[in-house]
Amino acid sequence: MCPSGVGCHDVAVTATWFGYRETPDDDGAARRWWDAHAEEYLADHGDFLGDAGFRWGPEGLTEAEAGLLGDVRGARVLEVGAGAAHCSRWLAARGAAVVATDVAPAMLDAAARLDARTGLTVPLVEADARALPFEEGSFDVVFTSFGAVPFVPDADRVHAEAARVLRDGGRWVFSVTHPVRWSFPDDPTTQGLTAHRSYFDRRPYVEADASGRVVYAEHHRTVGDHVRDIVTAGLRLRDVVEPEWPSWNTQTWGGWGPVRGAYLPGTAVFVTTKD
Repeated sequence: MCPSGVGCHDVAVTATWFGYRETPDDDGAARRWWDAHAEEYLADHGDFLGDAGFRWGPEGLTEAEAGLLGDVRGARVLEVGAGAAHCSRWLAARGAAVVATDVAPAMLDAAARLDARTGLTVPLVEADARALPFEEGSFDVVFTSFGAVPFVPDADRVHAEAARVLRDGGRWVFSVTHPVRWSFPDDPTTQGLTAHRSYFDRRPYVEADASGRVVYAEHHRTVGDHVRDIVTAGLRLRDVVEPEWPSWNTQTWGGWGPVRGAYLPGTAVFVTTKD
């Protein structure tokens, strides 16, 4: 799970400029950023995620509570944008045959260390979610928890690849920053409750270094954009889950936290099937 969300990542960055602007192409910024900051990210959030835990977002909703993937025992499951494969490890412990992919080698190295620590070994593959090295119909379930979709300019390719590698009747489930959140400043306090930009402004949040090279980018899509991408990929939307902020969760994670979470959704989970 990689919930940075509208620039709310809270590890060190090398950016000298940040804001909203068009990015003409994808030059591998996501791979570079997550490769460089994997250790810091996991040091900050590893305890919350759990070595073999499955949370759909910073609110803390677990797959054990939500059951969005269905019965996974014996199922062939693919996690894209897996990070250190926390979710895959949880599924493996419940009898799923899981493969985890990520674009950042440092995240996969961390995943291998967690495999050794937990004794739950998950096959790890370095791969871009837009060009998966698997045959058509290879999996019963494909999913990502805050991976891949927000970090590429062409998320329609992620959905198309998920649909391609799914068997007929299979399920594609993904969580992202709730689109409504993009209208509000990246502030978990009451100061973050006043909209400051248009919901329809689709320019991505970008951080650039002194030379102007993009070092981090996160892409905004409206609810309608997500739905159109799903439908275009030949998938059927089954549910949209908007987790409420639970009373037990007192942590602040970037722009997420209990103060703003009482008023605004922070995560959206889209549940789809290939019919």
